[in-house]
Amino acid sequence: MIADYRRLVVDGHETAYLDTGSGEPVVLLHGGEFGADAALGWEYTVDVLAHSHRVIAPDMLGYGRSAKVVDFTDGRGLRIRHVAALLAVLGVDSAHFVGNSMGAINLLVDQTAARPRLRARSLVAICGGGEILRNEHVDALYDYDATTVGMRRIVAALFQSRAYPADVDYVRRRHESSVAPGAWEALAAARFRRPGADAPSTPAADRDYHRIAAPTLFVEGAGDKLLPAGWADELAHRVPRGASAVVPDAGHCPQLEQPAVLNALLLDFLARHADSAERVTDAPVVAR
Repeated sequence: MIADYRRLVVDGHETAYLDTGSGEPVVLLHGGEFGADAALGWEYTVDVLAHSHRVIAPDMLGYGRSAKVVDFTDGRGLRIRHVAALLAVLGVDSAHFVGNSMGAINLLVDQTAARPRLRARSLVAICGGGEILRNEHVDALYDYDATTVGMRRIVAALFQSRAYPADVDYVRRRHESSVAPGAWEALAAARFRRPGADAPSTPAADRDYHRIAAPTLFVEGAGDKLLPAGWADELAHRVPRGASAVVPDAGHCPQLEQPAVLNALLLDFLARHADSAERVTDAPVVAR
């Protein structure tokens, strides 16, 4: 049974997060699709990791039970700074970080910056970092109209198995999260851009991957409909301490579709990089 949410005000923003277990801290960052939140994104991961680690999983700004905030100039930076500020309030100086989709991209953006905000003992990027494909599945994520039918299209895009979009209760849970007060508006607004403006860079736009000092594992779903095959291995070769793995019979959320396989990968990776706090680079854990 997943832990109950806790709440804090961080930098003036209502912040909901899961915090359970003890040991070296592991921070889980969920994906960025409509309806995402920490409980839905990590429902098969939190309790497993909590047997050996302190697990912190926030609802990122704009999602779930956290404040519905929009930043039209630096939305990704806002969420990174917010996670750093939350960890500072919780007294977590450094941590292992695991992100799925947008959560993974946020981690990679931060860790390839000249001055990362997050002090990472290790990184795991699950289905986040490759060049996003242009297809009907991506369209389902961006063109969501807040209907149950629209949410079923999102669920179909996220999973390889057809069982998930056919699961009425699962689609309902995702839909309810997506239409909580302010949730749809916050995410839809973040996608606005003025007429004539350049499209935003794709998530895997060329970055200084050589700057990532922490051991990093890129995890690919073999049946991912949103990313091209082979992206994880390609990025792993660009990170000094990079490695990659492919989860069979899984789409964009292998932690949900193949939780036993994904959890085994995480536990093995975390065990191999335990007690790594002394090797963390001097990245400030600050809000601004």
